[in-house]
Amino acid sequence: MARPVWSGSLTFGLVTLPVRLYTATDSHTLHFHQIQRGTSDRIRNQRVNERTGEEVAADDIVKGLDAGDAYVLVEPEELDDIAPGRSKALEISGFVELAEVEPVFFDRTYYLGPRGKEYAKVYALLQRALDRSGKAGIATFVMRNREYLVAVKAEGDVLALHTLHWADEVRDPHQEVTDLPGRAKPTEKELKTALQLIEALATPWNPEDYRDTYQERVRRLVAAKSKGETVEKEAEAPESTNVIDLMDVLNASLNTAQGEGWKRPHSALRPGRAQQIGALRTRHRGRCSRPFVDEPG
Repeated sequence: MARPVWSGSLTFGLVTLPVRLYTATDSHTLHFHQIQRGTSDRIRNQRVNERTGEEVAADDIVKGLDAGDAYVLVEPEELDDIAPGRSKALEISGFVELAEVEPVFFDRTYYLGPRGKEYAKVYALLQRALDRSGKAGIATFVMRNREYLVAVKAEGDVLALHTLHWADEVRDPHQEVTDLPGRAKPTEKELKTALQLIEALATPWNPEDYRDTYQERVRRLVAAKSKGETVEKEAEAPESTNVIDLMDVLNASLNTAQGEGWKRPHSALRPGRAQQIGALRTRHRGRCSRPFVDEPG
């Protein structure tokens, strides 16, 4: 049985529901230890006083914020004191259409559960109301000395809590991304073919169809090295498509998709499909590498 990472009370209107918060996801990423080359000696990180070079016990460490000419030191209990009630309160301030929350705002996902069987009816009421309305409850709460903006929504027969980024944490793409298209536009013929390709590649969302092939290759590499064997290198990334052969690539892709039902993720392609795709890319490699520009349609 999983242990809750937070417990408190969820409120909407005058309704109060005691809840517990549970982690919704696990990571299957392999975690390597740091080893000194040529030995089996592990490298460990230590908390060291940068002035004296001596190791410092965890209990002797406090938080400090750089104020320019000195650090302002804050004890953990002082952070708790400034949010006494809110650290245990999850108050829904309003309900929004879920589709209005852009994906960039979503961060981590948790499950909410009632804190006891006696609260099952109140829990079920909120879950079913959110499910039927298609809305999400927007709330804030404090966990581990940090305030979170969250969206509470129904997922199946459970309530899920998604932590959200604050508005000032989301970067403006026009300030972060260089070489955006600007005035460059595809022709109507190119756009129509691209739309046809998207429709031909449309597929139901089945997360089980996808797998982390990189982690699988890492495991094979570790297994091979433990036996003194080598692992074949993966193919190089495909080269960029350029304006000269854009329509050729679109048409060839569309013909492949319509002709053989290109319906699976690349990590789950049936035998021979990856080679076919690779051959398709190879045929259009090595031509002009000019940037995409307008051409008469």
